[in-house]
Amino acid sequence: QYGMVFDAGSSHTSLFVYEWDSDKENDTGVVSQTLSCDVQGQGISSYANDPPKAGDSLRECLDKALKVIPAAKQLDVPAYLGATAGMRLLREQNSSAAEQVLAEVAKTMREYPVAFKGARVLTGEQEGAYGWITINYLLESFTKYSPKAHTWVRPEAASIFGALDLGGASTQISFVPEGSAINGDEACEFTLYGYSYNIYTHSYLCYGQNEMLKRLAKELIAVREERGRNWALLLYQPQAYYNETVSLSSFRTSPCTNRSDPRLPLGDRNVTLEGRGDASGCLAAVRKLFNFSACGQRQDCTFDGVYQPPVSGQFIAFSAFYYNFKFLNLTEGQSLATVRDTIERFCTRSWEDLSSSYPEENRERLPKYCANANYILTLLLDAYKFNETSWNNIFFQMKQAGSANVGWTLGYMLNLTNLIPAEAPARMKGHIPSLWAAAVAFIILTLALGLAALLL
Repeated sequence: QYGMVFDAGSSHTSLFVYEWDSDKENDTGVVSQTLSCDVQGQGISSYANDPPKAGDSLRECLDKALKVIPAAKQLDVPAYLGATAGMRLLREQNSSAAEQVLAEVAKTMREYPVAFKGARVLTGEQEGAYGWITINYLLESFTKYSPKAHTWVRPEAASIFGALDLGGASTQISFVPEGSAINGDEACEFTLYGYSYNIYTHSYLCYGQNEMLKRLAKELIAVREERGRNWALLLYQPQAYYNETVSLSSFRTSPCTNRSDPRLPLGDRNVTLEGRGDASGCLAAVRKLFNFSACGQRQDCTFDGVYQPPVSGQFIAFSAFYYNFKFLNLTEGQSLATVRDTIERFCTRSWEDLSSSYPEENRERLPKYCANANYILTLLLDAYKFNETSWNNIFFQMKQAGSANVGWTLGYMLNLTNLIPAEAPARMKGHIPSLWAAAVAFIILTLALGLAALLL
């Protein structure tokens, strides 16, 4: 059987097609990825002013999906679209526009010969929890095939991984904390393959890297206006001799930056931000985006007064976590001191040096990697409270596990199609071994007695 899920993120949309053996669906839930297709253009939330284009943008990937799914199977293919932080922001800003975008997406998907199951906006906690399921499913933390037993079993001393997801508009953390008590609405409970898991998961809207960069630019402009100087302290990428012009009206297009700020001038005008080549200044500016004082002296708190138990276990950091560190040639196993030194050296290189060192296709995002990297360090160390020791438990080198992309989509489909059984996978035998042996002995004894009766 086959299933498909659209990941409608804030900056782009991707389609994933999965397949599994229908004869063993409820016993094993073994799923593999058949197709990954990136939709051209930005996320569906960008079509708020022209909703039909949101639906049309999906057609190319839908056509590709039908080429890999046998025609006889297509009508039974469950098809989902899950929208994340970009649509959560649009729904806050303009709920009717968000509904129109989802309606156009649904209209397009209903035109295709698949079993369309709905287009919906995921909560941040759902996104985090499904990502956690995907990570541990692909890394065989829940169940693993045993050639010796010819069945699927729970691995001995299974390691359950935490999940760190960084998108364009939000970021999520999900993990199994030490102890059983989890306070607040961040608790999420699953029964997977006969075992119960209590996980902590929380999503921070407006703390994805794209929204963070907008908030950072707004803060820098506000500081400049407040100090009455004619130059900005920093740019996203504080490379010397790099300038960028932004419009004050651009901050009014997102709920993350649309709050009134008395430090900013009224009206719409362009402001030029100048790179200063100040790596420590960039880090200090990024830290101001977090309200750490709201936690006081509490250790079970990240920022903005949000509860979080101490991090424990190993973590997989994917999505933008992975791409930023890959771009900076940072690999797993490097010490925190090495990571900090690499980021500082990158930030202090001149723009001419950097732009000549990278291919042209990377230059569009090149000015943003310094701020992105400093943001990741601040989020992981100051907010989530990883330290010099636990830093080594974070693994960034993870775009795929096996043949499947890491993200929330696989966990989402596994949950909605009930491919993860509530109890442990059944064995091929009808009974447990002791009952099976007793039943066989009883049958043999009955046949022997019957034969003796016939002879007598």
